[in-house]
Amino acid sequence: MTRATRTLVLGLLAASGVAGGCGEASDTGGTRELSLAHFLPADHVLTDGVFTPLAEKLAELSDGRLTLRQFPAGALNSSAPAQYSILVSGVADIALAIPSYTADRFPMTDLIGFPGICKSPEDCTEALLRARSVLEREYEAKVLGIWATSAPVLLTRDTPVRTLEDMRGLKIRVWSRSAIPFIEALGASAVMQPATVVHQSLTTGVIDGVGIAPSGIAAFQLHEPAVYLTNWLPASGLPFVLLMNQGVYDALSPEERGWIDEAADTAMSMAGGAAYGRAGAEGLRLAVEAGVEIIDLPESERRRFEQAIASVREAGLARQVGDMTAGDVIRLFRAVP
Repeated sequence: MTRATRTLVLGLLAASGVAGGCGEASDTGGTRELSLAHFLPADHVLTDGVFTPLAEKLAELSDGRLTLRQFPAGALNSSAPAQYSILVSGVADIALAIPSYTADRFPMTDLIGFPGICKSPEDCTEALLRARSVLEREYEAKVLGIWATSAPVLLTRDTPVRTLEDMRGLKIRVWSRSAIPFIEALGASAVMQPATVVHQSLTTGVIDGVGIAPSGIAAFQLHEPAVYLTNWLPASGLPFVLLMNQGVYDALSPEERGWIDEAADTAMSMAGGAAYGRAGAEGLRLAVEAGVEIIDLPESERRRFEQAIASVREAGLARQVGDMTAGDVIRLFRAVP
């Protein structure tokens, strides 16, 4: 980002009452303020679960000399897939990104969604942390934290999905490009959409179903248009990464970098997973209270789903991702020698 462009961004933010701490770490009177941008609502579970505790920890470690200012709800850019770009271009010092929304750029991290790896957000987060040293190579940024949601459920409006046959012909929103071959192997058509538009898409019939982690039910009010919820799909979690602009991090003093490293520890990543666990429970509660019918897919039907994707899954393990195969990365997730 050029100085002229950065000045324009700051000017626009100032005009809208959102000035300060954007793009360049501000350093005034012996204190430094960093900006943290994300596209989620200000009251999202990650605010209390990750962002605010991180800000408080930095302020505590630095005696108030290093602070963090949050820019939620897309204040700097409302596009979820664009968060990595605004980080590396210097619009934000720290940003939250969903690697699966640009899976071609982050194919290793996206593999946490591969069927059969994990189900709970805590398990999925632990799997990501086991492979963190390899995954970090995908980012031209400092990785502060990495965590995941639970595996997705399927929300539909007109068609209850109780058997494999019920999937045939449905238009299903998928959470990642890498999920497309698996959904299509089940007989459905896959539609790639960010979560911010799926409420309207399901309401208007643009899509027939939404594959999403249970935490997305509350975040995007999906209990309103949904009539049915099938509680299992052959998939795993959706990854999130909290990143810091590498140039901003490198420009900090050794002491300041030490504060960042201590605040952004493994516990912070696990807190991200735990936050999605709480949000998932809340989403399922809202669905039940709204009268959404919960369909518990029996084990015999789950095996049929898994058989339907078996050949696609086997081919996917051999796919090259960087200097490794998908199978190699998945073994890291599972801590398999």
